[in-house]
Amino acid sequence: MLDIKLIRENPELIKEGCRKRGARVDIDRILDLDKRKRELMHKIEQLRSKQKELGSQTPLPLKKLKQIKNEIKKLEPLLKEKEEKLQELLLSLPNLPLEDVPEGKDEKENVVLRREGDLKRFDFKPKDYLTISEKLDLIDVKRAGKISGTRFGFLKKEAVLLEFALIKFTFDRLLKYGFSPIIPPVMLKPEMMEGTGHLSEKDRKEKYFIEKDQLYLAGTAEQPIAAMYANEILKEKDLPLRYLGFSTCFRREAGSYGKDTKGIFRVHQFDKIEMFSFCKPEESKQEHEFFLNLQERLMKEIDLPYQVVKICTGDMGFPAARQYDIETWIPSEGRYRETHSTSVCTDFQARRLNIRYRSKTGKLNFVHTVNGTAFAIGRTIIAIIENYQQKDGTIKIPEALQKYTGFSQIPS
Repeated sequence: MLDIKLIRENPELIKEGCRKRGARVDIDRILDLDKRKRELMHKIEQLRSKQKELGSQTPLPLKKLKQIKNEIKKLEPLLKEKEEKLQELLLSLPNLPLEDVPEGKDEKENVVLRREGDLKRFDFKPKDYLTISEKLDLIDVKRAGKISGTRFGFLKKEAVLLEFALIKFTFDRLLKYGFSPIIPPVMLKPEMMEGTGHLSEKDRKEKYFIEKDQLYLAGTAEQPIAAMYANEILKEKDLPLRYLGFSTCFRREAGSYGKDTKGIFRVHQFDKIEMFSFCKPEESKQEHEFFLNLQERLMKEIDLPYQVVKICTGDMGFPAARQYDIETWIPSEGRYRETHSTSVCTDFQARRLNIRYRSKTGKLNFVHTVNGTAFAIGRTIIAIIENYQQKDGTIKIPEALQKYTGFSQIPS
């Protein structure tokens, strides 16, 4: 959520930020509601002050007190109505992009910053991961489809051990950077999901919602971790507060009709390791670059070729102020595909969730939040299978993962 004070003082800045984000929000309407709300609050405060003053008189002026009481009673519903409508409009505002974010309408205008790693050279025509995996009995989408429908898969045999290897490898590498390991709940109350900024009109279509229990299934560990300190005050000395979360994630893939319908690249259920940080405002941009650096270190260590992409204003996530993606080379497709994302959300989520910290001087400030994929497990396994496939149909295991798998190739 944006600071209403910022909107009052810099309405043109907010309008320009919304224009860049492609958001259609009536800022003038917000300002008008805010003005009317404050006028009503002032009027009610004056009446209560008068009520208190009259209440100390002897004898009590009962007629005047009753009039004031009735007037307050009339104004309070009006105030509540204005507050609720204002809150609704404020929640519909996306985060403002930082100055260095490229302006653009959609993913076509994202900017490739750099490419790292040598593309794998094959002396044979590389096969796609699903063909390889089905032959080696590593992935079974047919039986998963039979029991669950499309966009599900069974992960089997060495592929399961490869997932566990990636998890252990990642935690071993990142815990030394001050991350605390965490396995969060994967169901959130509506107000908590709303607080993360992941219930915009576009995002809502992606969410699984259990009507009977009024709970959303998490689309990423970012969401429950972001909400864990809602309505709490942190200590400055504890910041940055970093978490490394493993969770199963759920997405409808509502906007992907006809895309990646085969295999496990774009599925309704997947496992992911997520980095998350609560930090001080002056440190958040640096923390964001640090998260990107960690993502690249992990990718280089398992030797997968990738490119770093700076996401444009029209393609960023709703709560993001700046976002980078990492896209990994998929040989069978001859292109890079998204496997990682990292965003700095400034104080946007913290304001919605009311997460603050107390400075050394005693002042309360909103924290900033930063998130980043360590590994989306399924997509990383796909990239390993495709980039490490051999002419004889086997799959090499990246050297950095071999001590965790216990084998150097599949079949083991």
